[in-house]
Amino acid sequence: MKKLFLITVAMYLMLSTTKSYSFENREMKGNNVDKSIYGFTVKDIDGKEIYLSQYKGKVLLIVNVASKCGYTPQYEGLQKIYEKYKDQGFEVLAFPCNDFKGQEPGTNEEIKEFCSSNYGVTFNLFDKIKVLGDEKSRLYDKLISSEGIEQGDVKWNFEKFLISKEGMVVGRFRSKVKPDSDELIEAIEEVLRKQVSE
Repeated sequence: MKKLFLITVAMYLMLSTTKSYSFENREMKGNNVDKSIYGFTVKDIDGKEIYLSQYKGKVLLIVNVASKCGYTPQYEGLQKIYEKYKDQGFEVLAFPCNDFKGQEPGTNEEIKEFCSSNYGVTFNLFDKIKVLGDEKSRLYDKLISSEGIEQGDVKWNFEKFLISKEGMVVGRFRSKVKPDSDELIEAIEEVLRKQVSE
């Protein structure tokens, strides 16, 4: 009788543990952190690893940039909106990319100097990446496949992804949309006004 009791208790404990583990896994998979960009690590233009989780609670504009493109003057507009909204928790994250007709051929050092001397850039510049093909950045793979926006590959330099305070992609703007256009400004201001959800 005692042996039967011990076996029953052991089976109960095993089942309880299994159930608890499965529940935790479901919770983790359903968590918004998995849908946000906060799980990614990138390198800045100086080669330092940056955890995107450090931007929690901020509104981000992620842009693939290039120095020899017809849209390159948009650096000026990006700097302008960064200065206007940075004190409200807004950041621009610029990722140089050479995927479109070789329009970003320089080294990180050359890109950094170009942005500083020509456009007075003070927002965050990152390591040169690929946004197309098999070597596509994991971050960009996430951005272009996010729910609620137009999906598919980046088509050219200076595409813009708007990220909420929870790290979710909430807007996508093609290259022709200027950083200081009414369309983008209104979207940024709307996301800035929203409170972080519990």
